[in-house]
Amino acid sequence: MDAPEEPLPPVIYTMENKPIVTCAGDQNLFTSIYPTLSQQLPREPMEWRRSYGRAPKMIHLESNFVQFKEELLPKEGNKALLTFPFLHIYWTECCDTEVYKATVKDDLTKWQNVLKAHSSVDWLIVVVENDAKKKNKTNILPRTSIVDKIRNDFCNKQSDRCVVLTDPLKDSSRTQESWNTFLTKLRTLLLMSFTKNLGKFEDDMRTLREKRTEPGWSFCEYFMVQEELAFVFEMLQQFEDALVQYDELDALFSQYVVNFGAGDGANWLTFFCQPVKSWNGLILRKPIDMEKRELIQRQEATLLDLRSYLFARQCTLLLFLQRPWEVAQRALELLHSCVQELKLLEVSVPPGALDCWVFLSCLEVLQRIEGCCDRAQMDSNIAHTVGLWSYATEKLKALGYLCGLVSEKGPDSEDLNRTVDLLAGLGAERPETANTAQSPYKKLKEALSSVEAFEKHYLDLSHATIEMYTSIGRIRSAKFVGKDLAEFYMRKKSPQKAESYLQGALKNYLAEGWALPITHTQKQLAECQKHLGQIENYLQTSSLLAGDHHLTEEERTYFCQEILNFASQHTDSPGHKVVLPMHSFAHLRDLRFTPANAVVHVGGILSVEITVCSQMPIPVRVEQITISVHFSVEKNSYRKTAEWLTKHKTSNGIISFPAETLPFPASQNSLPALELYEMFERSPSDNSLNTTGIICKNVHMLLRRQESGAALDSPSGVALEDGPHVLQCGDVTLAPGANTVTFRTQAKEPGTYTLRQLCASAGPVCFVLPHLYPLAQYDVYSQEPQLHVEPLADSLLAGIPQKVKFTVTTGHYTVKNGDSLQLSNVEAMPVLCHAENRAVIYSNAREKASEASLRVQSSDKVTSISLPAVPAYHVIEFELEVLSLPSAPATAGESSALGVTEAQRKHKDTPKAGHCMATTDHKVSIECPWSIYSTVIALTFSMPFRTTHALLSSGTRKYIQVCVQNLSDLDFRLSDSALADVGGSADLQLRPLNLESQQHICSRQSVFFVWELTWTREPPPPLHARFSVGFRPASQERLTVSLKPYTYEFQVENFFTLYNVRAEILPPAGMELCRTGALCALEVAITRLSDLLEVDRDEALTESDEHFSTKLMYEVVDNSSNWAVCGKSSGVISMPVVPQATHRVHMEVMPLFAGYLPLPDIRLFKYLPHHSAHSSQLDADSWIENDSLSVDKHVDDQLDSSSIKSRGSVHSAASSEHKGLPMPRLQALPPGQVFNSSAGMQILVIPSKDDHVLEVSVT
Repeated sequence: MDAPEEPLPPVIYTMENKPIVTCAGDQNLFTSIYPTLSQQLPREPMEWRRSYGRAPKMIHLESNFVQFKEELLPKEGNKALLTFPFLHIYWTECCDTEVYKATVKDDLTKWQNVLKAHSSVDWLIVVVENDAKKKNKTNILPRTSIVDKIRNDFCNKQSDRCVVLTDPLKDSSRTQESWNTFLTKLRTLLLMSFTKNLGKFEDDMRTLREKRTEPGWSFCEYFMVQEELAFVFEMLQQFEDALVQYDELDALFSQYVVNFGAGDGANWLTFFCQPVKSWNGLILRKPIDMEKRELIQRQEATLLDLRSYLFARQCTLLLFLQRPWEVAQRALELLHSCVQELKLLEVSVPPGALDCWVFLSCLEVLQRIEGCCDRAQMDSNIAHTVGLWSYATEKLKALGYLCGLVSEKGPDSEDLNRTVDLLAGLGAERPETANTAQSPYKKLKEALSSVEAFEKHYLDLSHATIEMYTSIGRIRSAKFVGKDLAEFYMRKKSPQKAESYLQGALKNYLAEGWALPITHTQKQLAECQKHLGQIENYLQTSSLLAGDHHLTEEERTYFCQEILNFASQHTDSPGHKVVLPMHSFAHLRDLRFTPANAVVHVGGILSVEITVCSQMPIPVRVEQITISVHFSVEKNSYRKTAEWLTKHKTSNGIISFPAETLPFPASQNSLPALELYEMFERSPSDNSLNTTGIICKNVHMLLRRQESGAALDSPSGVALEDGPHVLQCGDVTLAPGANTVTFRTQAKEPGTYTLRQLCASAGPVCFVLPHLYPLAQYDVYSQEPQLHVEPLADSLLAGIPQKVKFTVTTGHYTVKNGDSLQLSNVEAMPVLCHAENRAVIYSNAREKASEASLRVQSSDKVTSISLPAVPAYHVIEFELEVLSLPSAPATAGESSALGVTEAQRKHKDTPKAGHCMATTDHKVSIECPWSIYSTVIALTFSMPFRTTHALLSSGTRKYIQVCVQNLSDLDFRLSDSALADVGGSADLQLRPLNLESQQHICSRQSVFFVWELTWTREPPPPLHARFSVGFRPASQERLTVSLKPYTYEFQVENFFTLYNVRAEILPPAGMELCRTGALCALEVAITRLSDLLEVDRDEALTESDEHFSTKLMYEVVDNSSNWAVCGKSSGVISMPVVPQATHRVHMEVMPLFAGYLPLPDIRLFKYLPHHSAHSSQLDADSWIENDSLSVDKHVDDQLDSSSIKSRGSVHSAASSEHKGLPMPRLQALPPGQVFNSSAGMQILVIPSKDDHVLEVSVT
């Protein structure tokens, strides 16, 4: 077809092929009907249902009606669907029987025989009825007779293959109805034919494709077969299905190429490995490039020919589908894949030929898309086409370099010959673009014609590509195109134009962490800066390159020497400094303070040792290395005291510095790691899993905007600090790798010194590390003299020598000969003086300096300690022994409990409350030579023992028990224990039952001492006793000092026995033993042992004619719940005050368990009446019945108040009256006055016979 004229945009060419339908019979009749038929047939769509589960589609049918000829019928083996007649129609308007018999029948018979001979079953007979002919023919039979005859003769089982078309040229409802019936039948038969023949064709095509592993299989033959199917779909305007066919061919061919690259090649691929001789690009302005199709059919096409034709067909179908942007995407993929496929197939391609083909193809695709879209659509879809612009720019640049169009001298003869060869491979311009001024062919030919033309076209393409990338936000891609443009400018000796592009590209490489592109771009930038005379920028870039390990040693040495040459040539201008960042020159690895805690006193020496790792490839001599120091005074004076600094400063003195990064945006490697978590969503009804996925919880960190970095042309961002405090070290040579540099300084003014900036100077060049992080600080302090006294052990024990440590921190004070500490003596805590005492002298860094003898002199009031001469800022430590005299508290009154209250004592807080030691504080005043004020210290001593006593009874015999408990962590040896009556009464005697002279008492253990107490007169007087025992630590056999014994005083009164209580339990009558659940008799006998004594004269005593009596209350209590007391468990009795007077009480008890059970407890109280006038009128039993008693507050601690509450009627009342009656009181008898002779007895109880569960009490 002819190409369109120049001003008109290219049009989309469509194929004129339509499904072929043959027409036999009356041709004049068909000619008259054809116009109406061709218009009516495609008007209504039909649903096309296809096999293999493919979705149905609505299509509009068109047909190419041709005269029936036997030559049109397909021969055996012909697979051409475009020339295949899908339907055969026979037209007749015969309405005369004679005519039908004479001519029409024979003609129909011949027509059907020909169809049967070619196995064609898709046919239709159309009988046209005309009313005009009916009127002219009087002997005409009804039309049904002719139609019936035709159906009987030719349509035996297919009567629907004969249709009637009534008056087709008239405009009536009957005619329209006839047309509708006919057209529906025609469309149905056409679709049936399409489905059947296409299905058979597809089956044959699949069979052919499955034979692709056979030796003789040809891809070109298969290509033609499947393209036939694509043509049919395109003919039916099913462009999507047609595109699928070409995509399948594309994928099949690509897979074969990949397999060939892997070593599994097919024989037919050798046809496509021919050397490339033509590279005229893609041809997209024709719907079908018949030249290339014929090459494929003859198996003479090259790889580029096949790919060009295949893409041209895909492009045509995509444009039919109105998807031009997919054309651009596919084109970019095609061009890249073709380059790789040529390499895989090892196709011989002349240099530059592939670049020409890609360049022409890019422009062809772009112009083809521009011809289908307006300018607004193009501008809004730049993202789809910018890749083609960029690829075309890249290939044009490659052609320029190849043909010598970028060199300074221009192309030589060899370049010109290469250009001619490349233009020859383009061939003549195609006719369809011959009249187009900006065709790809003309652009390429013009660009390769001269240096100026190439520069114009290349710059236009580059700037247009950069502008497109920038407009869609792809800044990185724009910078990369700019880098190529910078290389072009450097070739053209225009460094001022190249610098900005190089800076932009470098910034993107740094932001994304591309190491090798960074190095390459920095080399280009260094060359550019050197040409522009930007000395500081050039030196900075050179320092980066000198420390870059991606370069060779020679290249690194060259850039390092550039810096050293500049430093040596400009030593005469000291005022001008070139400040460069240190991270490219060297890395500060660590810093070490000496002393390690970075704390030094005024006048002390501090050294700072730094380890610097040089990045340079050769040794570099620097004139000096300095560290600027910032001085500050702490506002909070406490935080900078020597004590605080010693405790809180680091101990190892080493500070490590992380490797420094470039002063540009962080690379992607430094971004935070992905925090991915599983996510599940379950159904609330049955808890079944609905969805699952992965969620990123730190997406806000990953997608946040990266700050842009500083430009390389601004080294002034690093400034030198100038201050009064500087650490210096001169004439240092830094070798490659780790170097150690040591600074020394003498502390002068107290405060905090922060190391701020590290600077290495070589002539006017200064490499500066602006900030040291982590912070590196040292502190200088001025300390006041201090005295600290502390015990060596966790606690000081009274009664034995204890060591106390004295620590004198001299601070700024110098201790002179004759200086001493004056301690005021405390009578209860003497200081033990020994012949030889030693003092150890330390430096403030706790390093031992020396030892000296210590002289201690003691008088009545003062103990003097002479100190050795020591310089300032040292520590003197020595130990002294002190002794706190032991003492025990005196107990008031009588007690049978082990716990005794110790007056005027305090207890330390310990985790075990039951083992608290009594403590005593001793305050000592110390006068120091550096102060006019005295220092008061307090030493706390703990008593190692706790002592208790108890009164024990056996009938009327009495015993005194003393318990000594060791609460300390030491073991002691006790000796010479004694118990004496301090009152000096001759009527009391104490006989010891402990005959051993020494006892060993372990830590946390107790020792008991027992004496029998006897008397000579009744009643015995009170006992005022003093217990004493000698003690010393068990680990020390001999002591240098004599220790005083430990003493303990107590008093015992009313210890003689007044009453004897005896209980007995008898089994029920007729039984030998008590049984569980059976009532047993309890008999309690209370016996008076003495006559009337002074202690009996109280409110409970009453006088009768014969004798005196007192009221007692008894109570039976079983705290172990072994017995159930039935009836009254308590009562009040009137006890005669007569020796051997006995009162018996009977009650019933029931054993609850089997076994040997202890007897219930029997308690006695004195029953004191109320002081009111009418209290004497009330009977004692009525008190019990009304069960309200007041218990005296002086009841012994061992008496449980709950024991007063019996199951019967005795309760302790909290109120002072009950129903308006006065309340009696109960007074507990002293523990020594009541002796329970049955306290240790047990009785055997056997289980009852009907018990299923046996519970036995074991005591």
